[in-house]
Formats: sequence, structure tokens, C-alpha cells
Amino acid sequence: MRIDILTIFPDMFPCVLNTSILKRAQDKGLVEIHVWNLRDWTTDKHQTTDDTPYGGGGGMIMKPEPIFAAVETLLGEEKVPVILLTPQGRVFNQEMAQALAQQERLLFICGRYEGVDERVREHLVTEEISIGDYVLSGGELAAMVVVDAVVRLLPGALGYERAAAEDSHATGLLEGPHYTRPPVFRGWEVPEVLRSGHHARVAQWRRLQSLKRTLERRPDLLARAPLTQEEKQWLREQGYEGPYYDENENADLRTDN
Repeated sequence: MRIDILTIFPDMFPCVLNTSILKRAQDKGLVEIHVWNLRDWTTDKHQTTDDTPYGGGGGMIMKPEPIFAAVETLLGEEKVPVILLTPQGRVFNQEMAQALAQQERLLFICGRYEGVDERVREHLVTEEISIGDYVLSGGELAAMVVVDAVVRLLPGALGYERAAAEDSHATGLLEGPHYTRPPVFRGWEVPEVLRSGHHARVAQWRRLQSLKRTLERRPDLLARAPLTQEEKQWLREQGYEGPYYDENENADLRTDN
């Protein structure tokens, strides 16, 4: 197996990758792990990998250009799972680790700041993985967790062959899409509302996108998210029937009738 990791902090990895099972697996030739500095694919003298978000808001967004350039340089035409480590991804579990361990090659993108430009998610990434319902400073630690879980499943990685088979096993909505410059990248445009400068429309659009993404990916979170009556009605129209969070009943859950 070969694993490629894209990050702006490559110095975080050597200690973990060169220790214990991961080191032994590499020494045995079971896996090659390559850590790449995303800044090597930037084109400005400051090696900029992030920019301010369209529509305003806190935090910075990772730019699409260096990420696309890096992935395309490393993979060429090869079809490989491209995995983004993000709190919005599917929650990682042993079944996912086993599926990934069957692949000949994996490429991980370590998100940072407020996240990556949405066009990376839509047109480059094949899978988004989270290691839990909490937020880290970046995807590096999450990548280490996933890589460790996958590599230890490779035949020969563990001293005792049956060890892997015998292992045991906050409220609110997910964020909607983020975009940064350029306004058009490979024909994919930033939504007009985010470029309008109309703060009320931006806020309304973001809230709706947040509801959509939560409904699609983590509907269980809706049960504890404070929602307006209009939002509950919209969710009903999409087929969601509750339960809902009720502030007036000591945070008890109930289904609206």
C-alpha cells in the first residue's frame, strides 16, 4: 500500500510515522507513507494556501488551486481514494478502516482553518472522514489516527496475526459550503449570493445550506438543534418528522404535531 498525506505542517508527522507499528510496517515494505508540504504547490512568493471567505465571517478558507495542483501532480490519471479529514465527514469506524485497508493507494488532505473551498469537496475529494463530533485545529491528527487504524490491518503489520480481529471496538447544525477566491475556478462559480454584499441574504442562504447539509449527513443532530417554526416546517417538507429540541420543556425532545 502507498499513502500520501497533504498538509501545511509536515513536521507534525515524523514522530508518529516513525514509531511502533507504523515504522515496522514501513520497514517490512508493507506500506509506503509520503508526507507532502502543500505549500510546494503554491505560486506566490509567500506560499499562500488560504484566503478570506466570500460573504464575510471569521476564519480563513484553504484555497483550491494548490490542493488541486498537488493531487493532480501526485496521482496523474490514477484513480485513488482522495480523503479529506473534516468534522463534517462520515464518522470513522472499524468498518471504514477495513475497507480502506483493501485499497492499494490512499491520499489524505489535511484541512485547516475554517475549512477548504467547497469546490475541493465537490470536484476532487471522493470521501470525507471525521474521527468524532468535535473540532481539532486541523486534519493532521485525524490523518494520523486513520492511517494508524488502516496500516495495522495490513497482513503482517502486527506481531500476532489475529490481534486486529480480536480488538474491541454538540449539539447544533453542520456548516454549509465555504468558498474563497477565485470567483470562478475551472468553470465552477462561487454562488452569487455570497458575492452580493447583502448580509441578510448571505445569512439566510447559509442557514438554509446548513439545514440541508445536516439533514443529508447527520439528521440525528437536528433533534438537539434550536430551530424556528419556519425551519421545522421546511424540514417536514423534506420528509423529516422530528423529534425537535424544545427550549420551553427543559431541553426535552418532542415531536411536533
